[in-house]
Amino acid sequence: MLKEASDGQLTALYNAVAASEQVQVEPVGRWFEAFLKRRSRNVSASFQELEEEEELSIDTLFLMLQNQDHYAVLGLAHVRYKATQKQIKAAHKAMVLKHHPDKRKAAGEQIVEGDNDYFTCITKAMEMLSDPVKRRAFDSVDPTFDNMVPSKAEGKENFFVVFAPVFERNSRWSVKKHISSLGSMDASFEEVDNFYSFWYNFDSWREFSYLDEEEKEKAECRDERRWIEKQNRASRAQRKKEEMNRIRTLVDTAYNCDPRIKKFKEEEKARKESEKKAKAEAKKREQEEKERARQAEEEAARMRREKEEEAARQAAQQAKKEKEAQKKAIKKERQKLRTTCKTHSYFTDSEADGVRMMEEVEKLCDRLELTSLQTLNEALASGSKERSKAALENQVQEVNDQMQKEKEVEMQAQQAARGAEHTSAGGGGGANNRGWNEEDLQLLIKAVNLFPAGTNARWEVIANYMNQHSSSGVKRTAKDVINKAKTLQKLDPHQKDEINRKAFEKFKKEHSVVPQTVDNAVPSERFDAVGAESNSSPWTTEEQKLLEQALKTYPVNTAERWEKISDAVPGRSKKDCMKRYKELVEMIKAKKAAQEQVTAKNKK
Repeated sequence: MLKEASDGQLTALYNAVAASEQVQVEPVGRWFEAFLKRRSRNVSASFQELEEEEELSIDTLFLMLQNQDHYAVLGLAHVRYKATQKQIKAAHKAMVLKHHPDKRKAAGEQIVEGDNDYFTCITKAMEMLSDPVKRRAFDSVDPTFDNMVPSKAEGKENFFVVFAPVFERNSRWSVKKHISSLGSMDASFEEVDNFYSFWYNFDSWREFSYLDEEEKEKAECRDERRWIEKQNRASRAQRKKEEMNRIRTLVDTAYNCDPRIKKFKEEEKARKESEKKAKAEAKKREQEEKERARQAEEEAARMRREKEEEAARQAAQQAKKEKEAQKKAIKKERQKLRTTCKTHSYFTDSEADGVRMMEEVEKLCDRLELTSLQTLNEALASGSKERSKAALENQVQEVNDQMQKEKEVEMQAQQAARGAEHTSAGGGGGANNRGWNEEDLQLLIKAVNLFPAGTNARWEVIANYMNQHSSSGVKRTAKDVINKAKTLQKLDPHQKDEINRKAFEKFKKEHSVVPQTVDNAVPSERFDAVGAESNSSPWTTEEQKLLEQALKTYPVNTAERWEKISDAVPGRSKKDCMKRYKELVEMIKAKKAAQEQVTAKNKK
């Protein structure tokens, strides 16, 4: 044949063409095999086309066997995974007897190429279903299984009708045999909770090795086989993950649509609200009970306080009455003693002795107690003049001896104080330590009591207080005050009492006011007036507490305030209470002034 001319060229014939000859060619080798296939199929095709067709038919057959429904091939589509091995063998036998090529030839059927493919499917189905492992793999990917998950809209309309068959259908994949059913609307909370606990912890035996895209038997080497196994494992894991997500979605959807869950939540909410309300009511009742108990306790305390105040008031009134009675009795006995002595001319004949005895009688009236005065008056009234004189002189002698002893004790205390001053002066070695007189010692004791332990910069405050109030003009430092205080602590208790008594007597002298009418009164009236005005004894702790309580009870605007305050403090008159109040005010002012001065110095 002539070659075809290219574009833009012409074909030219220069010589004559020889006649064609027919040559007989016989195919050899694989070309002969292709020749036979072309002749059997009555088609004209090249050897390459026949090879490709052969490979395609093999792949098509593999895919057909891979995707076939083995139960349907054996005629067991109505029982499927529930079929027993006995049923599978019987079905296979029946299919072989019907579709085996030898049986078909014996029956006179004409068999053409491709008729054996169905028998191949039967053989493959029997191979898969007779092996438990391969059958389990095929059952895992059952093509007739419905993987559908109902939507929320479908579940809310008719929950039990929609979800009951779905859970029944998926329960075939469970490893556990005993499976909780969905139940009904009347199911208890425990049943519903067990059902959802089972499905949220669902353990599936479903696996997807049947869907492997590559067969490791086709691998040409070990590395390729390992690669195929790796790909298959990844594919199976991905499908397993998707399957578990599908189950979880199914359970979540059912849980959200389950009317029983909604009912249980409403019941739980109602129960919690009821418990909360009950707790609130219990707490309210408890608070009311506490309030009632508190009010009852306050009422009892008020009643008790009123009783105590009433008892104290009555006791004060009783003490006042007793005091008044005692005063009257003492006054009466004194007047009786004076009258008796005056009647007997003081048991003397001379005027000088009479004046001396008059002074001694006044001393007795001042020093003796009520019982002693009564005893003396009885002795004077019952005996003769000589016996009365002797009794009077004996009593005078006893009083004088007692006064002499007190004077001696006072002298000893003064000597001890002077010795302590010299000791402290010798030990201190400073000019400021040598100038301690009685006034400074009394001022130091007062300052120590006025500024107790715990006062800020206590000894500096005491030193400043003494420098402000001392008349000696000597400036004291904190060190001097500390040394002197330590020295006073080492003194005998009797010496301390003596110093305190002197301080009180000095204070009494400075603050006592004698009425003008006393100077012109007779001796008996003068002593009675002093005794009636005030009580010279120091204030005790109990009297101080009663005074402070009375000051709080009766404010400034109370009518007859100081009379009520004196009534509340047994043994103290109105004048005593007012004087003590002024003393306390002066002490507080002095204390504040000393503290402010120390604070100002520290700031500088």
